[in-house]
Amino acid sequence: MKDLLFVGFFMLILLSCNDDELERPTGNYTPPVSTEPTPTTGGGNDILPNIDLSEWKVTLPIADTDGSPIEIFPPAISNYATNTILQPFMYNDSTDGSIVFYTYNGGATTTNSSYPRTELRELMGGGDGKTNWTFAQGGRLKGKLAMEEITKDANGDYYRTIIMQIHGRLTDNQKALIGQSDNNAPPILKIYWVNGKVRVKTKILKDLNNSYEESLETDAWGNDDGYTFSEYVGFDPFTLEVIVTDDRMEVRMNDVSKVYDDIHIQRWSVFENYFKAGNYLSSTDSNASAKVKYYELEVSH
Repeated sequence: MKDLLFVGFFMLILLSCNDDELERPTGNYTPPVSTEPTPTTGGGNDILPNIDLSEWKVTLPIADTDGSPIEIFPPAISNYATNTILQPFMYNDSTDGSIVFYTYNGGATTTNSSYPRTELRELMGGGDGKTNWTFAQGGRLKGKLAMEEITKDANGDYYRTIIMQIHGRLTDNQKALIGQSDNNAPPILKIYWVNGKVRVKTKILKDLNNSYEESLETDAWGNDDGYTFSEYVGFDPFTLEVIVTDDRMEVRMNDVSKVYDDIHIQRWSVFENYFKAGNYLSSTDSNASAKVKYYELEVSH
């Protein structure tokens, strides 16, 4: 009888561990097939995040039936905590009130990238992505976030991941003008977590004599040298704020700002833009994975 009780107790422990793996995947994770939603609360001390997702869609690192990355749009994204497709990649940590964005090389990337992501894309008005904003109109994105986990490469260095972006977009008229097949334009801003520090990369126009039409081409823009904030954030929470006004872009990390207001920002005014936030892992290695927590996320125009 004692042996039977011991076996039963051992099985309960195994089942509990498996449930925890469903909620918090790690490593090279293959999402399980499950019909049971992950609970968002489990006790009276739970803290749930208060982030408005009504004007965001999320792109996942796993493929749809046509081979493209799965995307979840509003209003369905607001039910991420009980959506069985989203649960492994976007879920609540009720111990600290954050949303966790988990990504790994799950076999699906977007058209213009070879890297996986669990990343939000701004949708103004909760629409289809065709309504965006210019620098003349301005915008502000502010978040409180932290790196929870990230794997290391063969040299023992952490992989890096993009945690915020401003991405450019061609209008339909601009797309037709240069004969491009899609609306893709370069990202004017990429903010990385790199070995415990926050690093900023922007674009510069390679030839300032380019015409309006020439400046719409993706290959007209190159990368700047980048800027790394001196403060080491490691795996602790920090705040990031991006403030855009006409011919000016400011990136603020905690209490330190980096301002861009040069000729390249002025020439960027030809593009429409949208904000992105989440976990865009900059690696194709099979063992690369990361979890980024967002405690707060606000956008305004």
